[in-house]
Amino acid sequence: MTAQRPGERTSRDIRTVAVTASSRDLKAHFARGGKAINGWCSIPSAVTAEIMAQLFDTVSIDLQHGLMDYQTALSMLQAIDRRAIPTLCRVPWNEPGIIMKALDAGFTGIICPMVNTREEAERFAASCRYAPRGTRSFGPTRALAVHGPDYVTTADDLVTTFAMVETAAALANLDEILSVDEVDGIYIGPADLSLSLGYPPSLLPTDSAVWDAIAEIRVKAKAAGKAAAIHCGSPGMVRDMLAAGFDLATLVTDARLFANALAAGLNEARAAAPTTNR
Repeated sequence: MTAQRPGERTSRDIRTVAVTASSRDLKAHFARGGKAINGWCSIPSAVTAEIMAQLFDTVSIDLQHGLMDYQTALSMLQAIDRRAIPTLCRVPWNEPGIIMKALDAGFTGIICPMVNTREEAERFAASCRYAPRGTRSFGPTRALAVHGPDYVTTADDLVTTFAMVETAAALANLDEILSVDEVDGIYIGPADLSLSLGYPPSLLPTDSAVWDAIAEIRVKAKAAGKAAAIHCGSPGMVRDMLAAGFDLATLVTDARLFANALAAGLNEARAAAPTTNR
C-alpha cells in the first residue's frame, strides 16, 4: 500500500467547510462530509489562542508538549469559545484524571497520545464517557454552563475521542484499537511514528515506509467508520492529506507558524535593506 506524498497531487475539491458558530459537534461535521484544518496551540497565551480560533476550523490545545498548564489552558479555551467551534485537548497521557478535568472544562474533543493496544484504547475511551458507556465521573463544572443543562445526556455523543497511533506497536495493534466502539478517530503523529519505525522524527517524512504506514492507518480507520486525522509539517501537506481522504489535518503549531512568519519577514526586510546592524 503506497501513500500519496505531499506535493504529488493538488486538489481544489477539498471541503474544508468551516465549522459554523452553531456547531461544536465535530462528529456531526464529519458525518456531513466536512473536513477541518486544525490549529494547534503550544504557546501559553489566550491572545494567540483567540487569533487561532478566528482563522482555523478547529483548535487544539496541547497539554503534552505545549508550554501551558491547566489554568492557562482553561483561559485559552474561554477565548476560543467565543467562536463556538470544536475545541480539542491533547492530554499529557492516558490518565483518567486529566482527561476528565479537560472535559469538565468544556473541551469537546480529546487527543490521547501513545495509544498502543486495545486495552489502552478502551481505558482512554471509557474516561471520556459517562456510565453506562464509560467511567467518566460526573462534575462538568464549566461544561454544563457552556453546553447546556442537558449536557449529561448529550456529552457522550458530543465529545470526539482521538487515539494517537504513533508507534510500531500501535501499528501492529491497529485493528484491535479500531475495534473499540468509543474511539471515534485516529490521530497520526508522524514524528513519533517515524522515530518508532527507525527513521528520524519529522512532520514531513521522507521515507516510503513511513508513508506506507500513514496510508495504512488512514485506509483502515476509514474502513472501520472512524475519523482520520494527522499532524502536518507544511500547508502543502495539509492540502494533500485532506485530498487523500483525511478528515482533519493540523497545520504545524502556533510556535512554528510564528517562527516561520518572523523568519520570512526578516529575510525580506534584510534583502531589501542596504545595511543592517546584524
